[in-house]
Amino acid sequence: SCFLYLQELDRLGLGEAVDLYVCEVPVEYQAVQSLLPSLWKQHQPQLVVHVGVSGLATTVTLEQCGHNEGYRRLDNCSYCPASQCCMENGPDCINSVLDMDAVCRKVNDSGLGVVVSVSKDAGRYLCDYTYYTSLYLGQGRSAFIHVPPLGKPYSSWELGKALQAIVREMLELLELDRAEEDNVLMNAVQRQLKAFLISHSPKNGKHQ
Repeated sequence: SCFLYLQELDRLGLGEAVDLYVCEVPVEYQAVQSLLPSLWKQHQPQLVVHVGVSGLATTVTLEQCGHNEGYRRLDNCSYCPASQCCMENGPDCINSVLDMDAVCRKVNDSGLGVVVSVSKDAGRYLCDYTYYTSLYLGQGRSAFIHVPPLGKPYSSWELGKALQAIVREMLELLELDRAEEDNVLMNAVQRQLKAFLISHSPKNGKHQ
C-alpha cells in the first residue's frame, strides 16, 4: 500500500514551515466525488499531492495532467460513472501549475538514488479521475505521483525520502512562482505552507 510510503514521509516530515496532512481515499469514483471537495474546502491547502501505486511503474512517476473523459473501468464497488467523465462540460485536460519536468530534473540531479520520470497519461482510472477532479477544484494546484510496488525496486524508506524531496521541490516552485507574481524576494517570504498528501491504495489486488 502506498499509504506506507506516506507514513514514512510523515515521519520524515517536510520541515517546520510546512503543515502536512495525510489521508487515504478509497479507490471508488463516488468516494472521490464526495471527499475531494470537502477536503479542499476544509484544509484550503497550497498544494494537494496524490500518491498511487502502479503495478507497471519501475520509476517514481510525476503526472503532468489529468483527463476528463474515458473512464470505462469499474471501481472497487463495481461502479462506473454513466457519463464516463469527471466534470461534465469541463476541459478535456487540465495541467498542473507545476512544471513536472523541472521537478524531475532537480530530484534526479540531487543524487537521491531513486529514479524519477514524467508522464502525461495517468491511466484513465481512479488515479487520473482523482487527479483531474483535484486539478479542477484547486485551479491546477495539485500533483499526482505514481510509485512502484514495494520492493520493486525501492523500499518504503527510499520512497518516503523520494516523496519528501519531490514535495519539497514542488512547494519551492510554488513559492518561487508566488514571489514572482507578488514581486517579493524569496528571503522575505515567511508564509506558512500547507501540503496535503492523499494515498490511493488499491484493494482486492487491483492496481490503478
